[in-house]
Amino acid sequence: MDPETLKQMAFGGGVTGSVFSPVALAAIVLAGILMLVLPREKAIIPFFAGAILIPIDQILLIGPLHFPMLRVLLIFGFARIFWAKVSGTDPVFSGGMNAIDKAMLVLSAFTAVDGVLLWREAGALVFQLGNMYTTLGVYFVLRFLIRDEQDVRRTLRVWAIVTVAIAAIMVGEQLTGKNFLYMAIGGVHANLAEEVNMRDGSIRATGSFAHPILAGTFGGFSLPLFVGLWWRNKGDGKFAVCGAIGSVLMAITASSSTALLGGLGGLVGLGFWLMRRRMRLVRWGIIGTLAALQMTMKSPVWHIISDIDITGSSSSYHRYMLVDQCIRHFWDWFLVGTKDFGSWGWDMWDLSNQYVAAADTTGLIPLIALLAIIVVGFKYIGRARRAAEADKNEELFIWALGACLFANLVAFFGISYFDQTIVGWYAVLAMIAAVTLPARVAEQEREAAATAPDLVLHPSLASGAIRNQRLE
Repeated sequence: MDPETLKQMAFGGGVTGSVFSPVALAAIVLAGILMLVLPREKAIIPFFAGAILIPIDQILLIGPLHFPMLRVLLIFGFARIFWAKVSGTDPVFSGGMNAIDKAMLVLSAFTAVDGVLLWREAGALVFQLGNMYTTLGVYFVLRFLIRDEQDVRRTLRVWAIVTVAIAAIMVGEQLTGKNFLYMAIGGVHANLAEEVNMRDGSIRATGSFAHPILAGTFGGFSLPLFVGLWWRNKGDGKFAVCGAIGSVLMAITASSSTALLGGLGGLVGLGFWLMRRRMRLVRWGIIGTLAALQMTMKSPVWHIISDIDITGSSSSYHRYMLVDQCIRHFWDWFLVGTKDFGSWGWDMWDLSNQYVAAADTTGLIPLIALLAIIVVGFKYIGRARRAAEADKNEELFIWALGACLFANLVAFFGISYFDQTIVGWYAVLAMIAAVTLPARVAEQEREAAATAPDLVLHPSLASGAIRNQRLE
């Protein structure tokens, strides 16, 4: 790959002028206004709907700065957070900063710093600042909007509606060969997205997303959430059923192994409910199995990736080679990433793996931060699940969140999230933070009582003040 093309990829490409539909801009502005005027509890509805339904390639250019509609929407989110901080009506984050928040800050900061150090050009600085704005903006706006279980319930309701809407678009693509959303509003890639994506004779529907794999993956990892919503509250059954049907249709119409494997990973995670009290044994069993395979297989154990293919394409071998070359070139990328990954083999520039993308482009620290987010998420879920054993429905719902996290872990082996899929991913993390907060606060209280029985906790840590209201 020539250096100029690689540079365009590293700096995100970009357009030389604004490319957006007035309809898309009006929809985003309307969603932003609703975020400002609605009660904080309902502001998640316009934010989530606008962020997911409007394609990321609707771009407003201001000087050298690119503002996809998602970044425009974040302006309203920051304004809402600022007003809450100034007026003192709401704390910015429920429970204060947690370990996932800190890992997210490390991931975003070192991704930006390493990217700038690697390229040492003004374009890289602008690009990385834009990425930080998007990443931290989306995550912390969601943390602000999703702070208790009622917010989680409301988020999943709007999630179900959005999923059904996108599934309808994708089914339409399968039936007509046209993406009517892109035909109506256009965009940077409208000339490509209006006609359906084809591979090996199969139609790959895109919906409102930047790529069919991302659309299908969003549907795949959404499925456990709707199962959990059904388990938690039968009154939300219509949302849960419609959302589950929509998520399955999204995963299927995308014709992507990654999407189907992500959904399958979520179902496997749900199935491990029967082993919930023996997960330590399961984890060590997986580690032991992989170690045994590594010692007995002629190829490295990660070669198994090349054998996992549901749709009949050859992409699984590409995913294996990404991991293999990343491991073999550790000393090339571990510090701040590398510019040379595209020369490691055929199509190695296509970093369709979240872990490899973090490693190859930004180095070891961002990779560790990404893994820390996943590990801490499972840690929080495990503790909250044990604390909720007296309430079976609550325990099941928490387990479903863990299954969703596992679905993302699986999907990361087949795609890196580069469009509005990050909204769904960060919403999962925000929901985990909200749902597990009571268990974390109770644990802090027990630890404080054990170390200093006479210590009076600060009011902000008192469980009565911040304990979440359970779903009815």
